[in-house]
Amino acid sequence: MAKALHHSAEQAQQRTADKLDWRKRVSDHVAYGLLVYTGLQIFVTMTVLKENSSSILPYFALVVLVFAIIPACRLFEARWSELSDEAAADPALAGTYRRDRAIIWCFALLAPLALAAIVKGLAALLA
Repeated sequence: MAKALHHSAEQAQQRTADKLDWRKRVSDHVAYGLLVYTGLQIFVTMTVLKENSSSILPYFALVVLVFAIIPACRLFEARWSELSDEAAADPALAGTYRRDRAIIWCFALLAPLALAAIVKGLAALLA
C-alpha cells in the first residue's frame, strides 16, 4: 500500500512538473510570436510595396526578418532552453517568464509597424 501511495505521489509530482515547463512555454511564445511577426511583416510590407513600387526598401524589410529577427529570437529562447529540468519547473521564475513573454509579444506586434514606418520614412527622404 505504501508503495502504491508513493508511486501515486510521484505521478502527481511528475504531472505538475510536466505542466510547468518554462522552456516549453517560452519556446511556444517565441514560435507564435514569429508567426504573428511574419504575418504582420508581410501584410505591412505589401501595403508599402503597393505605395512605393519603385523602391527596393520594402524588400529590405523582408530580408531583415530572415537575417536579424530569427537569430535574435533564437538567442532569446536559448536563455530558457539552458535551464535544467528542476529549474524549468520552478514557480519562482513566473515573474521573469511574464516579463519575457511581454517582450516577445510587444516585439512581435510593434516591430513590423516600426520597420514599415522606417522604410516609409526612408522612401520619403530618398524620393
